[in-house]
Amino acid sequence: MDFKEKKDKKLDLRKSMTDTIPLLDSTHQNQSHIYYRFNSFPFSNSVAVEMTTNILPRQLRSVFLGVDVGTGSARAGLFNEDGKLLGSASSPIQIWKDGDCVEQSSTDIWLAICTAVKRACDLGSVSKEEVKGLGFAATCSLVAVDSEGEPVTVSWSGDTRRNIIVWMDHRAVKQAERINASNSPVLQYCGGGVSPEMEPPKLLWVKENLQESWSMVFRWMDLSDWLTYKATGDDTRSLCTTVCKWTYLGHAHMQQINEKDSCAMESCGWDDGFWEEIGLGDLVDGHHAKIGRSVAFPGHALGSGLTPHAAKELGLMAGTPVGTALIDAHAGGVGVMESVPASDSQSIVDEDAISRRMVLVCGTSTCHMAVSRTKLFVPGVWGPFWSAMVPDYWLTEGGQSATGSLLDHIIENHVASPHLANRAASRRISIFDLLNEILESMKQDEGSPFIATLTNDMHILPDFHGNRSPIADPKSKGMISGLTLDTSEKQLALLYLATVQGIAYGTRHIVEHCNANGHKIDTLLACGGLAKNCLFVQEHADIIGYPIILPRENESVLLGSAILGAVASKKYSTVCDAMKAMNAAGQVVYPSKDVKVKKYHDAKYSIFRDLYEQQQKHRSLMAEALS
Repeated sequence: MDFKEKKDKKLDLRKSMTDTIPLLDSTHQNQSHIYYRFNSFPFSNSVAVEMTTNILPRQLRSVFLGVDVGTGSARAGLFNEDGKLLGSASSPIQIWKDGDCVEQSSTDIWLAICTAVKRACDLGSVSKEEVKGLGFAATCSLVAVDSEGEPVTVSWSGDTRRNIIVWMDHRAVKQAERINASNSPVLQYCGGGVSPEMEPPKLLWVKENLQESWSMVFRWMDLSDWLTYKATGDDTRSLCTTVCKWTYLGHAHMQQINEKDSCAMESCGWDDGFWEEIGLGDLVDGHHAKIGRSVAFPGHALGSGLTPHAAKELGLMAGTPVGTALIDAHAGGVGVMESVPASDSQSIVDEDAISRRMVLVCGTSTCHMAVSRTKLFVPGVWGPFWSAMVPDYWLTEGGQSATGSLLDHIIENHVASPHLANRAASRRISIFDLLNEILESMKQDEGSPFIATLTNDMHILPDFHGNRSPIADPKSKGMISGLTLDTSEKQLALLYLATVQGIAYGTRHIVEHCNANGHKIDTLLACGGLAKNCLFVQEHADIIGYPIILPRENESVLLGSAILGAVASKKYSTVCDAMKAMNAAGQVVYPSKDVKVKKYHDAKYSIFRDLYEQQQKHRSLMAEALS
């Protein structure tokens, strides 16, 4: 054998060793023994080391899965026990819009969830055995199914796929007005009246307009509750959904607050007189079978966990614990409410600190969540809802029905939008980032002291989808003051900035109104898609005058959902314990210290408030003219 043959054989042997014995990496931390066997090569006096490893299986992590169904997509996120995101994915969902009617399909949503969950597990390199618990959150949309669990249409079209009335649907404005005229005692826990976005008006609309569907429905469910039912077969409803959207009186369960011994509770919080008075007395039949015979605190482990069928569709293990659900905004609250800087959390324990915080969940709409130990009635603001978000606390829930959707509307309906969108796409940045750059450039060019001054003669009332809080006027309309014939990109940037400011003035109005009625809010926490927009956050801080804490993890709604799974799995005894373990603060955005900034926004805020007063006068004048 010549030297070349010896060399080739030596390389072949080394290659065979490399191919069959993988390099040890960080994933093999549990290796127990390595045995060495020394062999002399036949062509050399050198010695090769052949390693035979006896490696124990990698220790499985404890991973918790959160699922969030928003208005436009279903998302899934995987978190470790410290609340750090390991992987996430989303899948779009279909939506049908026709005037005030907005509808979706539960079948389509479930398929999107299955796609998102599998993709998230792949991206996060998480095996199904590692998922120890699962939680769901969704918009407060109304789902109709028959006795077999099949969809029942809620659409004028008769399309059986469309079995969901989406939260933003305003078809039931007249029904809401009639319900509010009843002056039922339960209405004091809804800010004085139900919104057309709540379930009773929508139910009444279906009964009055789609009688065949009404007779076919076996279960009316909030979307979050339908998801847990689909996953586990357990029809137990959440205190969050029933209290916040169905007029259920959660404080009927005050004696059952011990989460450590959580159980499904007989639904004793329905006011039968209310349902009968508004014309929905048939929903009381069968111990409220169609709307919820049993309820549970969020995070309570449902049934026997995932059914084999649901587990197969999701790519998870049968029996994986599933926690009672939350509405998506409330999951955002759970995912961010304890996200305070370490310096604050490690100081003297202040049990009332959580009651001075308000969470802004900023997406298609914005929800404003504040909690208190005592019940506080705030006119025009939903609540107080007992244990609807943080156990044993009363929740006050303000909101703006169109924020992210309003910004999209303003931008997409401007003539300069297509060109601007192409520019942003070519640079692989968002259109918001590009608009922010244009505003910064305009500030430099015009010598403005700060960006906000660019809109000194443009003012917007952002009630393009009514006013949810604190005026609670679904008939309120959006208003823009200061338009010209300019159709340039710069003019679009100004419209965008003025809309952001209008939204922030609306939040200031809600905060001031809550504080005037007993709250003591002095700190804001923001999450959701809009919270990733630095200009949006800074304008809110400057306009409201409070610091805004951003969470470490951007996906706070997914984290809040995952917390439900962690509690269901018994990793944490209570939702509060899980929040403290899994929430963490990121950046803190402070309001400007420049007194000129405050003076400027105070003036614009005064104009903002006056716009609605003008609208009321205009409405009154026209009503009188038509009478």
